[in-house]
Amino acid sequence: MAGGSLRIICGPTAAGKSAIALDLAERHGADILSADSRQIYQRFDIGTAKPTREERARVQHFGVDIIDPGERYSAARWARDADEWISECRAAGRTPLVVGGTGFYIRALVEPLADSPVFDTAQRLTIGSELEQLSTDDLRRWCVLLDPARADLGRTQLLRAIETALLSGKRLSDFHAAAPRLQPRPARFLVVDRGAGLQERIAQRIDAMFAAGWVDEVRQLSHDVASSAPAWMASGYATVRALARGEVDFDAAREKILIETRQYAKRQRTWFRHQIGGTTVTHVDASSADASRIIEEWWMQGT
Repeated sequence: MAGGSLRIICGPTAAGKSAIALDLAERHGADILSADSRQIYQRFDIGTAKPTREERARVQHFGVDIIDPGERYSAARWARDADEWISECRAAGRTPLVVGGTGFYIRALVEPLADSPVFDTAQRLTIGSELEQLSTDDLRRWCVLLDPARADLGRTQLLRAIETALLSGKRLSDFHAAAPRLQPRPARFLVVDRGAGLQERIAQRIDAMFAAGWVDEVRQLSHDVASSAPAWMASGYATVRALARGEVDFDAAREKILIETRQYAKRQRTWFRHQIGGTTVTHVDASSADASRIIEEWWMQGT
């Protein structure tokens, strides 16, 4: 863990994290490590708001397009991969800059667990295939019964919590609370938000995704990516797939995605408010007049 405190930019979706990170990376010689559980999947591009080819040409991005849509990928695995990316950055004389809104990825990197529950592959596949048929709302209701501490999380985390409870008879939240933690990694956080303006930013982003060809992307993906592939869990994709099939009209699909994304942003805000205590944290409203000063001061504090 040599190299000083790790810089991490986090916060809710559509707050402007990526733009801030790109600017800092270009000006200060940094490489970006994406902590986004949706952007890991190849070909799922528009609905995950991946950095563009032009942006990736300007700054090295790790953690984007790294696995097939049908592959599962855990927070623990991301943390292990991120360790390698960080070492690669520092060996090249560059600064690693972690950016994203997937809190469990970030926590796994900063506060790594010494172990994680491991289950028989056949059992996981059997239970997983059944759970995949349930809606996110149904999964949440099950999680309220089995592991209420994790019931406000996203679909992937809900699946993992239910799977753990069914296979082990124990709550994943209890397992994590009892598991020994390795030495924490020194980190400095910049938590980016937009206050009341975030709601409109979310709506604008969704409209931009549709304008960029999100429905056409999903139609193409539907031809050769299995409907059970984990990548389809990415926010909005199931709804756009229903739209592409003619099962729902555009206005209803847009409204559903808007509501779900705003709920997700609310959960992200709550997570980052309560889960990164005890570390060096700077908060910034990216729409404020002094945002640039606060961001630059945060960066310079780590030099």
